[in-house]
Amino acid sequence: MIDRAHFGNTGHNSSRTLFGAASFATVGQAEADSIMELLLEFKINHIDTAASYGEAEKRLGPWIAPHRDKFFLATKTEERSYEGAMKSIENSRRLLDTDVIDLLQMHVLVDEKGWQTAMSPGGALEAFIEAKEKGWVRFLGVTGHGVQAADFHMRSLEQYPFDSVLLPWNYPMSLNEQYKASFEKLAEICREKKIALQTIKSSCRRPWPEGIKTRDTWYQPIEEQEDINKAVAYILSNPQFFLNTVGDIHVLPRVLKAADDFCSGKLKTPNLPEMQEMSKRLDMTPLFH
Repeated sequence: MIDRAHFGNTGHNSSRTLFGAASFATVGQAEADSIMELLLEFKINHIDTAASYGEAEKRLGPWIAPHRDKFFLATKTEERSYEGAMKSIENSRRLLDTDVIDLLQMHVLVDEKGWQTAMSPGGALEAFIEAKEKGWVRFLGVTGHGVQAADFHMRSLEQYPFDSVLLPWNYPMSLNEQYKASFEKLAEICREKKIALQTIKSSCRRPWPEGIKTRDTWYQPIEEQEDINKAVAYILSNPQFFLNTVGDIHVLPRVLKAADDFCSGKLKTPNLPEMQEMSKRLDMTPLFH
């Protein structure tokens, strides 16, 4: 069984592998239903979706009401104004068929203009706080892509005591010394303040080579089970980290298996030579620069 851990100060014990519902962006309901059954089989109890993930919230809706007690439900909005964020929150609650969203996140908050708008009077933060006061959402977080994510998250945490952060982390990203330093500084803040730290792109191999795209992910994922095992174990070996799953329903079962095998002791933490060998063999490169 995949381990569970305190999700920051929320009081929820989340499966350390969270279901990243970006993989539902373009699938039909039947495909989504089969994946939801798989999540129940692996006892995944935390779903992370977003208003911008295509059909994802719509596909999750039929499952949320009858299984509401089984899942910690998180979604996101890229709206930066109060009015836009409020409309997005209301729409997410409708599509997800729930009165209460467990975690609402400002999505991809990593550019100066957007950050200033969101955090200023009339910005999204006011809508987030109001939605929490009304009982529509329980906790608030921030997410980000890019090498600037950690730095922006630290700024956001100075502005408001968010309950969670989400940002990229994998072996290739760890080779960027500047990003690594910021990431580790953010991780220390999260440890001290008991803020949940979610990682994305654990199974990213590289950007898609030109003219080749065989999966729904916007990056080329690692696909072989043995390699996925190393990538997943690399993240889960740090008990502080939560791992958001790959954005493709066909690769997803391998990621879940790797997480389950690692937590049950069937897999060991890969050493540095093993990660170096895999990175070289797969020509792994950072998705963000």
